Amino acid sequence: MEHRTLGKTGLEVSVLGFGASPLGNVFDVADEKEGVRAVHYAIANGINFFDVSPFYGLTLAEERLGRALAGKRQEILLATKCGRYGLQDFNFSYNRILKSIDESLARLKTDYVDVLQLHDIEFVDKQQLLQEAIPAVQKIKKMGKARFIGITGLPVRYLAEIARQVELDTMLSWAHYNLLADEINDELVPLSQEKGFGLMNAAPLMQRILSDAPLPDWHRSPQAVKDVQPKLLQLCASYGVNLSDVAIKYAVDHLAIATTIVGMSETRQVQQNLKALDLQIPADLLEKILKMVAPVKNQMWYEGRPENNIPKK
Repeated sequence: MEHRTLGKTGLEVSVLGFGASPLGNVFDVADEKEGVRAVHYAIANGINFFDVSPFYGLTLAEERLGRALAGKRQEILLATKCGRYGLQDFNFSYNRILKSIDESLARLKTDYVDVLQLHDIEFVDKQQLLQEAIPAVQKIKKMGKARFIGITGLPVRYLAEIARQVELDTMLSWAHYNLLADEINDELVPLSQEKGFGLMNAAPLMQRILSDAPLPDWHRSPQAVKDVQPKLLQLCASYGVNLSDVAIKYAVDHLAIATTIVGMSETRQVQQNLKALDLQIPADLLEKILKMVAPVKNQMWYEGRPENNIPKK
C-alpha cells in the first residue's frame, strides 16, 4: 500500500482511505459483524486512514467504527467531523463544537482523533464559521483532543475562499475529482501546495454512478450525469474491467491528493478496492471514457447557503 504525506501534518496516510459512512447504513443496511471484519481486513492490508462523522447514520457509524477499532486504535489514523449532525441539523456554535468532540471520542472509544474537520461548511453562516467554529476546533487542538484540524465541503471555490482566510491542517473535498469532475484542480490543488494543508478527496465513485451499484434515491446529480452510468458500464465491460476499479485507480493516481476516501462496509468491497490500486487502465479505454463523459463533465449540483455559492469565473 502506497502512503503519502498529508500536507504539513506529517501524517503518512494510505492513498486509499476507509470511508466509514456505510457502517451507519447510509447506502444500505450494513451487517455490523461484517463491518468489523472489513475494518480489520483493511488494517491488515495497509489501509491506515479511517474517516467518519457523527452525521453518518446519526452517530451509528462512529459507534460501530469505535467498536471495530477495539485493540487496533494505535495502528490507524482516525478522522471525524463536527458541526453537522443530521440532514438539516447544523450547529457550528463554539460550545456545540466543544461538546461534539467529547461525544465523538466516547463513541469512538478513544481519547483523541488524528484529524477533526468542520463538516460541510457551506451550510452555515460564514461569520459563525470564522468567529466560533474555527476558534473551537483550534481550542480542541490545543487541548490535545485532535492532533490536526480542517474543513470539508462540496463547493470547491468556497473551500478555497475559507482556506485563504484561516490556517488549516487539512481539507476534504468531495465529488470534485473523479472521472466526471476535476474542479479540485482549479484552486484547491495549487492552494494546498502554497499553504501546505493536506488535501483529501472523497466520493471517487460519484455516489455510485461510477460503479455497477444502483443509485440511491437521494442522489442529486443531474439526470444527464446519471444516464452515463450504463454507457460507462458497457464500455468497461468490453475491456474486461470494472468501472469502479477504473474510477478508483484514476482518482488515486492524482499525486497532489494525499488520500482518496471510498465508502466500505464489507470485506469484499475492501478486497475489490485494494485490487483496483494495481489496475493498469488501458490508455485507449481512458481516452474513450473521458470523451464519453465530456458533455456532462463538472455538471455539479450545489448544496448550502446561497451566499456561499461562488460562481466559476
